Amino acid sequence: MKIAVINFSGNVGKSTVAQHLLAPRMNNAPIIAIESINSDGKDNGALRGSQFDELQDQLMTLKNAVVDIGASNVEDFVGLMQRYDGSHEDFDLFVVPTVPAVKQQVDTIATLRALSEDIGVPATKIKLIFNAVDPKQHVVKVFGRVFEFHAAKKGFVLSPEAIIYENPIFEKIKGFDKSISEIRNDPIDYLAMNADAIESGAPEEQKAFIRQMVALKRLANRVTTELDAVFKAVVH
Repeated sequence: MKIAVINFSGNVGKSTVAQHLLAPRMNNAPIIAIESINSDGKDNGALRGSQFDELQDQLMTLKNAVVDIGASNVEDFVGLMQRYDGSHEDFDLFVVPTVPAVKQQVDTIATLRALSEDIGVPATKIKLIFNAVDPKQHVVKVFGRVFEFHAAKKGFVLSPEAIIYENPIFEKIKGFDKSISEIRNDPIDYLAMNADAIESGAPEEQKAFIRQMVALKRLANRVTTELDAVFKAVVH
């Protein structure tokens, strides 16, 4: 399966969706990042939107892949898909994450319109994900603009079950080169390690790391179950 994660807007969690939701549940599929500069300002040497030929070649060699299209490259990417007629068929799904902020919802609607109307992606292949949702709020009320657009156009799949709720793990894990699934499956018993560290008088830095891992694993257990449900709603 090959999935493109796309939105004209930044700060909607595209990389989070690619790294923590999709890739681990697609046999650890490679993530192809189409953006030369990440939000942290670092050049990661990723594929640029203008290198569309290279992307198409790469996709043809892979069984599974997640393409994370950075906001700075989305317009180029959409334009090139229009130029290369039928190239959208290289993807099984287009996943569009969105967040409650008004600007991001407006940009999300523009993205959905471009995929459906400008490129001609079938509605069944465009899946929306509600991201960074406060569990105390009602998703229909928070994302009213998107629901209204769906009611009028029906050009994409909108599933109320495709919700990623706010969780501190998404911020805490940024300093680790691991997915949430890898944290959850880490076999180390950090509670036992913590007891040993206290007994041996280990440096505070080591003990702080152990405490951090205990917290991350506890958060990962819960959020993994939630992400499993989102993946099922989006992919199946």
